[in-house]
Amino acid sequence: MTTGDQEPTDFHLGLDENGLGPRLGPMIVTAVMARTTKAGAKVVGRKARGKLATRLGDSKGLVAHGKIGLAEAWTRVLVAHGAGKNREADSPQQLLQAVSLDDQQQLRSPCPAGVEAQCWSYNPLTFDDGFTTRRLLDTLSKDLDKLARRGVHIVAVRSIILCAKRLNLAAAAGENRFVADLHAMERLILALRAQAGRDVDAVCGKVGGFKSYGKAFGPLGGRLHTVLEEERARSAYRFPGVGDIAFVRNVDDTNLLVGLASLVGKYLRELLMGNIVHRYRETDATLPRASGYHDPVTARFVLETATIRRQQEIPDICFER
Repeated sequence: MTTGDQEPTDFHLGLDENGLGPRLGPMIVTAVMARTTKAGAKVVGRKARGKLATRLGDSKGLVAHGKIGLAEAWTRVLVAHGAGKNREADSPQQLLQAVSLDDQQQLRSPCPAGVEAQCWSYNPLTFDDGFTTRRLLDTLSKDLDKLARRGVHIVAVRSIILCAKRLNLAAAAGENRFVADLHAMERLILALRAQAGRDVDAVCGKVGGFKSYGKAFGPLGGRLHTVLEEERARSAYRFPGVGDIAFVRNVDDTNLLVGLASLVGKYLRELLMGNIVHRYRETDATLPRASGYHDPVTARFVLETATIRRQQEIPDICFER
């Protein structure tokens, strides 16, 4: 493929997961795809530099539970620049729909009657667009413009949302969370490869302690492929008709696209976990604002919502992993 000035371009993907190990809430797997020039390919393959490094990198170092303004802003700016399924994102609900690989009907399909509101009540219903937020959105928009001038055009961001019930059903079928993570990454790669219309170069965060992925592949299982490398720090494969796929340890902070994927996933995870907390606090405002991770606050939230869940007939499979 070539750009308007006939400079050759390639498609690069960065993928990462958020929420692999928590007690509550969904696991999010996200992919960001860029069309790059030869120079741009070098940019995406390394850590953000200069001032950009204060705004783009591993989400664990840039945002935290309850402080995800930067992650939200990146998600909004990516969609506004055309990387989502549409540009209409005037609310958190619309933003999620713009980046989710699955539509709302697919996302809610496992929900028993009367349980949907636990996960999909969307709080807050609107964005807080104060001066600081507007200034941050403007800064990040300029960051994307600068990346484009360096040969990095972000063309897609997509996420797969695996709720507690989906993860529990997969576990019951013998598919642990690491395999669920891997299969979600495969789905995203295939979807974005179809959008690109040509083979892609994908870099993923390492899944679990896997060294060899061949027997664990799901959507890619059975496809002809070549093993390029299988080491503890990096495993890589070539799939004709799909592209090169590498699983790299600690890549969140050393690959620009993986860092972006990490930030988007962090925002979606916080949004959806916040929905769960909000739903129960509507009944009991004294409940703590739990993160969903394995910590004392989450343990208290689980204990103190037990009566509400029993009264509202919320099945355990939809609440706790």
